[in-house]
Amino acid sequence: MKKYNPTSPSKRSEQSIEYRKVLTASKPLKSLTKGGKRNVGRNNQGRITTPHKGGGHKRALRDIDFLYNKKDIVAKITSVEYDPNRTGFVGIEVYADGEKRYVLLPKGVTVGATFIVSEKAPIEVANRLALKHIPVGVFVYNVEIKPGAGAKLARSAGVFAQVAAQDNGYTNLKMPSGEVRKIIDESYACIGEVSNDENKLRNFGKAGRSRWLGIRPTVRGTAMNPVDHPHGGGEGVQGIGLRRGPKTRHGKQAYGVRTRTPKKYSNDLIVSRRKTKR
Repeated sequence: MKKYNPTSPSKRSEQSIEYRKVLTASKPLKSLTKGGKRNVGRNNQGRITTPHKGGGHKRALRDIDFLYNKKDIVAKITSVEYDPNRTGFVGIEVYADGEKRYVLLPKGVTVGATFIVSEKAPIEVANRLALKHIPVGVFVYNVEIKPGAGAKLARSAGVFAQVAAQDNGYTNLKMPSGEVRKIIDESYACIGEVSNDENKLRNFGKAGRSRWLGIRPTVRGTAMNPVDHPHGGGEGVQGIGLRRGPKTRHGKQAYGVRTRTPKKYSNDLIVSRRKTKR
């Protein structure tokens, strides 16, 4: 991590990643990028559906390959790049037939490394194969929920899922949240853990850097008026009072409350639920 001399109040506590030691390219490959409108927490009517989002710097969308549909062809990593749309590092892979694609990179992979997507791929970092061929205890990322549907699970910086068991056509995976769930063992996953594990140690130092990322301020409910939040109003600072527990600004219970849809299709696939805060 990179620390700064205290030349200002924000620099005193700022802590960032030493990108120059990791990244090998400063600009993305133009043929694999495109523009796009970010919804920043609004729906098709422009109304806020997810709070604390908005603004932020303009971004180019990298076309990341999560399908990995070129099998049994060796690919070589030719760059390590920053992607403003995700926390892990990305890189350009060049297949033996010359095709280039962006992929999410695992920890420890550098320029010149090779990997392969194959049913018979060896258990090595960055290789991709079906879950049924991965031994118990191995860390994986970019996991498919359904075979051929593309990677959906374990894609954030420093994150991995662990193969816990192989059971009758399913693979039990321990997710980063602590949840243990079944995945069809024909689904593919990459070996390793996502790069940039120091991402969680960053300290922005000032509010402005959060605004550049499109993160708007979070205001405590107790600091609001009664018309704006169930916790608002009153003289001075007080607790939640006679309510059953803390509430969201819309009056719903918060913290430690199960929010999963009761009839969700994947409920039967959960072996052990994640632990919620109370």
